Amino acid sequence: MAIVVNMPRLSDTMEEGTVATWLKKVGDKIIEGDILAEIETDKATMEFESFNEGTLLHIGVQEGETTKVDELLAIIGDEGEDISGLLGGGSAKEEAAPESKEAPAETAASPAKEEAPASAELPEGVIVVTMPRLSDTMEEGTVATWLKKVGDKVAEGDILAEIETDKATMEFESFQSGTLLFIGLQEGESAKVDALLAIIGPAGTDVSGVASSFSTAAPAKQEVPKQDAPKAEAKADAPKAEVKASKPVATTTANGRLFISPLAKKIAEEKGINVSQVQGSGENGRIVKTDIENYVPATSGASVGKFVPAGQEDFEDIPNSQMRKAIAKALTNSKFSAPHYYLSVEFDMENAIAFRTQFNTVPDTKISYNDIVVKACALALKQHPQVNSQWFADKMRLNNHVHIGVAVAVPDGLVVPVVKFANEQSLQQIGGAVRELAGKAKNKKLTPQEMDGSTFTVSNLGMFGIDTFTSIINQPNSAILSVGNIVEKPVVKNGQIVVGNTMKLSLACDHRTVDGATGAQFLQTLKGYIENPVTMLV
Repeated sequence: MAIVVNMPRLSDTMEEGTVATWLKKVGDKIIEGDILAEIETDKATMEFESFNEGTLLHIGVQEGETTKVDELLAIIGDEGEDISGLLGGGSAKEEAAPESKEAPAETAASPAKEEAPASAELPEGVIVVTMPRLSDTMEEGTVATWLKKVGDKVAEGDILAEIETDKATMEFESFQSGTLLFIGLQEGESAKVDALLAIIGPAGTDVSGVASSFSTAAPAKQEVPKQDAPKAEAKADAPKAEVKASKPVATTTANGRLFISPLAKKIAEEKGINVSQVQGSGENGRIVKTDIENYVPATSGASVGKFVPAGQEDFEDIPNSQMRKAIAKALTNSKFSAPHYYLSVEFDMENAIAFRTQFNTVPDTKISYNDIVVKACALALKQHPQVNSQWFADKMRLNNHVHIGVAVAVPDGLVVPVVKFANEQSLQQIGGAVRELAGKAKNKKLTPQEMDGSTFTVSNLGMFGIDTFTSIINQPNSAILSVGNIVEKPVVKNGQIVVGNTMKLSLACDHRTVDGATGAQFLQTLKGYIENPVTMLV
């Protein structure tokens, strides 16, 4: 008797899973304990073993596809068994045949097919590719660059495009082979997760009907053009184009994004060129490298008259990136949902300065003051689990492990990579981990797993000369520590005014989980470690 295997819940917070790899294919024999697939959850990629025996008759979620927990993942039963009833009346014969290659087009649980009307049928061999969810918080994505164009051959594993998410720009590879028949989003355009991104299939296949059936998921202006449409539009708009040719303006999309290649954008930034004034010569008016290299700023003669303005108003509208939108949403939610309060202290840094100087005399060893703060926080949090807590709607979680997020500034905003089990790591290990994560952050190479799971956050602006500041809590954490600059100043010691070095810190706490006295006690413990860092080595 056939058994339906649903997407398992492999972590306590998992709501959906992505099939990273199938280790079995339709028609394979399955015994209890066999690894069916590798499932990517919100926390890790984990092996999923079978608790049943039989033949794999149907795969409901293809590699790279995502579905909710408890949705159809696979069907196991007797070889040749009719499973049409379990698939809503569809034929089971083709699903059970090992040599069948039509599974992606017939998969009932495919997110892409859920977007299409029930009446739409895919032509043979045609695969609809939708906007993937490339991070746990991603709600929409922007196509930064297409690495394939319509008509190109696509092999499994080829990089189709670079997708800008709320956290990074990531390569998106194809899980199918065929010809790229349709592109649903142009470079610079954005769409929600699961909206139409592209269509792949046999060369020459008419997919206009398939594309139009996704009109509710794609941007409103996106339609499949008829063969004669581009020529007709070109003729109709020709007079206007000639009139405006004297003032070069770059081609933009409906949401204000410029059509510009990443390389051209980088060169423009280096040269200080306002790309909105550059005329693109690429396809659809896209600005390319040669446009930037050959750009000459327009000059205009000064008006002759009695009153000549001393200057002119000028501005540049910069569309919000996916990262900037995510930062705005998360921090607004935190600021207006968590009752923040702040505790400020000033620590004597004389011993810390001497400790760091001596520590760094060891060959191949280099730690920063920030590494000392991270280590001190990790040890102090073990003694004050209330500060290492997280707030949820129905519970408060006291974490026994310490994962410290370290805020890192990047060109598009701010990311928070996480140093896992920081209390168990040495100062050298923390220093190496922070440098590696910061480097990945600035190169947009951080993975979602490296930014997930923090229980406390440290934000340091001391290297920018900032003495004191406050931060917004990185939810669902209960606290964040703001670290300022080390300042040389007069201090009183033993009744005498002497030259000293101090550092100001500010702890922002969520009053739902951390009371004022609890936060103050944490800072007292932290003071002991930072003012006497040798105690962290004991």
